[in-house]
Amino acid sequence: MMLAFALLLGSAIVIYLSCEYFVNSIEWVGRRLGIAQSAVGTVLAAFGTALPESVVTFVAVVFGRDAAHREIGVGAALGGPLVLATIAYAVVGLMFILNSKKLGNILLSASAAARLSRDQAWFIGIFVVKVGLGLVAFAIKPWLGVFFLLAYGVYIWGEMHKEEDADAEIHDLEPLKFRPHDPQPGLGWALLQTLVALVVIFLSSQLFVHQLGEISPWLGISPQLTALLLSPIATELPEILNAVIWVRQGKQILALSNISGAMMIQATIPTALVLIFTPWMLSPALIWAAAVTMFSMFGLYALLRKGMLSGRILALFGLLYVVFAAGLGWIGVH
Repeated sequence: MMLAFALLLGSAIVIYLSCEYFVNSIEWVGRRLGIAQSAVGTVLAAFGTALPESVVTFVAVVFGRDAAHREIGVGAALGGPLVLATIAYAVVGLMFILNSKKLGNILLSASAAARLSRDQAWFIGIFVVKVGLGLVAFAIKPWLGVFFLLAYGVYIWGEMHKEEDADAEIHDLEPLKFRPHDPQPGLGWALLQTLVALVVIFLSSQLFVHQLGEISPWLGISPQLTALLLSPIATELPEILNAVIWVRQGKQILALSNISGAMMIQATIPTALVLIFTPWMLSPALIWAAAVTMFSMFGLYALLRKGMLSGRILALFGLLYVVFAAGLGWIGVH
């Protein structure tokens, strides 16, 4: 058991260090490709950090040996957005508070808040359809998976064609870690560092999840409760740690864009997979997870639209995950 705890801690440290390399290189990739800073977060960074959990969903629903294994993919399709909508956003708020002397009191500019509110509206619309489909059964439901893939394609097209916000801050980039003495590293080096960082993040995340599964029975936590409460946090560690790194650098818009972009991926691609390969009928626990996610996103959308979002308010979103955990006890998940 001590070995499992040591591996759990070690894998978390490796994930954090790998994220340092990832955020460093993905910014250089965006600079070299001439992509707006917001799109670096919502598309490039989000695709990279959401890839591990999307792969987990794909393997579970396509190659799962039985219904129990495929349920892992179904749970991931809702557990991921829940963690991002609560804990990940709360981490951004908490890190902003801790660094307020350097960052000031303004979390987002008006234009950045308006753009992020549009991202939340995209997510809410798609997520409502996703949850609604999980409540009914009909013959052509698997074919609707194509709709979610098309929706993400439209979202990417819109993000990649956006111009930089007029009041966006242009930060100097730190030297590429693979080329620390090169003031203008080439795209190839930036892509190589990104790929290496993603591979290490993926492998370390798998080790983290595996050790979590080893430790949970020793702590008296059932596999079902682990899958709903703890595993999603593990798979979302890259987005959470990216938020820590970017906010410390004063790039909270990148941190928030990374989270909202990752949520868009998880609302579409994993959903398409579970629609095609599983019945996609939600249990009471998963309906509860969807309800908490929707409450968080509607609240975030309203605060952004009214220009009332602050670091302190954002930090409180983490309490919704506590509410979710308490609700699971009431529902009867043990």
